[in-house]
Amino acid sequence: MDHATTYLASARAQFAYYKALGEKTFAQLEDDQLFWRADPEGNSIAILVNHLWGNMRSRWTDFLTTDGEKEWRERDREFEDVITSRAELLALWEQGWKCVFDALDTVTADNFDTTVYIRAQAHTIIDAVNRQLCHYAYHVGQLVLLGRILKGEGWRSLSIPRGGSSTFNQEKFGRGAHGGHFTDDLK
Repeated sequence: MDHATTYLASARAQFAYYKALGEKTFAQLEDDQLFWRADPEGNSIAILVNHLWGNMRSRWTDFLTTDGEKEWRERDREFEDVITSRAELLALWEQGWKCVFDALDTVTADNFDTTVYIRAQAHTIIDAVNRQLCHYAYHVGQLVLLGRILKGEGWRSLSIPRGGSSTFNQEKFGRGAHGGHFTDDLK
């Protein structure tokens, strides 16, 4: 496998991971919690999803051929309360991620050296993808934190639960918290 293909597969897996974190957060929350704001200037989960949707559509539509900041994008409106239901939130979430994955599917080893633009700034494919991967991880982290705060003690961890590292390591590596050895199936 060439480096371009390897990189794109890795980036795709990371995007899928952050998409799944968002979905696992939505699944734990009541509908009204998706719209909760800590203060009038704060973002709700719905606002974060609306912003991600707008960014994803703009950045990834015609990814290789047009500037990632589309003329039709209304970025300021992305931070307004425009989503009104869980169903709408989930639909926009899916539409945004579909743009990401569809665009990644257009990048090949043959066009991997294409220069892409975001706000008239030239980017390599790697730089453009990394820019968006970091941006999405930042906002998904925010929505996960909001979900954790809103759910309180009822929150189900999306990674290794607090106090569960030793058990996790034992299950994954066949070793306890103080070392050990790898099991035969990891050779």
